[in-house]
Amino acid sequence: MKAYQIKGSFGLQHLALVELPDPVAAAGEVLVRVRAASINHRDLLMIKGLYNPRQKLPLIPCSDGAGEVVAIGTGVSAVKVGDRVCSVFAPGWASGEPTRSKVSTTLGGPVDGMLTELRSLPEAAVLPLPAHLSFEEGATLPCAGVTAWRALVTEGQVMPGETVLVQGTGGVSLFALQIAKLLGARVIVTSSSDEKLARARALGAALCVNYVTQPEWHKEAKDFTAGVGVDHVVDVGGASTLERSLKAVRMGGHISVIGVLGGNAGPINLIPILMQHVRMQGVLVGSREDQQGLSRSFASQGTKPILDRVFDFGDAVPAFEHMASGKHFGKIVVKIGA
Repeated sequence: MKAYQIKGSFGLQHLALVELPDPVAAAGEVLVRVRAASINHRDLLMIKGLYNPRQKLPLIPCSDGAGEVVAIGTGVSAVKVGDRVCSVFAPGWASGEPTRSKVSTTLGGPVDGMLTELRSLPEAAVLPLPAHLSFEEGATLPCAGVTAWRALVTEGQVMPGETVLVQGTGGVSLFALQIAKLLGARVIVTSSSDEKLARARALGAALCVNYVTQPEWHKEAKDFTAGVGVDHVVDVGGASTLERSLKAVRMGGHISVIGVLGGNAGPINLIPILMQHVRMQGVLVGSREDQQGLSRSFASQGTKPILDRVFDFGDAVPAFEHMASGKHFGKIVVKIGA
């Protein structure tokens, strides 16, 4: 089989397409013919050696994939040959809170990922692909979709009529927009691109703010909520956005800290957190149970993930370069096989 590996050293220049022996389904495992893998910012950081510099190499990247089961090992009962499935980000994290042992099972690092033609996985590492989704669409659920679900549903407990502020238009952010709308919430979206904001508005965003032309975007959020502040912020900027997120959120509100696109370190004023009784929650993707909830919700409403671009298998490196450019709107996917 063909697969991509980070070989020898970190860096996109070391991501190589290689020939490996075909895997087999051992006891308790399923063999999946992978049809699509999606790319997350985490995957790019992993390849560059910035996510876990101590990651052992070689490594097949990408936590997220979808395909069909072509063989099953003894003892497997949840799936059968021919089933369409998608991967689970952390197969050892069935439900509840994360632990170090649970997250040690994550695909795409430290465990080999899905950017490969065939993948043998534990039975717990796959879930049925919602019937209304293509392989390319289903491959986007396990990391970005589950992260947004965990932030807004499991941790945030967003209610109808509440206001959610979403930063940017990448994979997690657009999933958050879609999930918030399914929950009956109003959504504010920030971006540096008026074109992307227009597309977000077409997806149901109630307010769109260009943070370049309106750098004090928290004031727009406060005005939109009659001075009260938003109920929930999905913060993907990290150090560059957290100060304004604290100014945008209401007293007793919730901030999901998901990304560090604007840096992972910087000064922070603790007074607003204390005086506003703000709850800040770091979100490390989510559990298998979270993914099941996301899949049921999307299936019940016929909701489909937003795809930016689908690359051919031979163009995986350009796909990662496109991710690094920041020009994408939604998810970037690599198609594998016919």
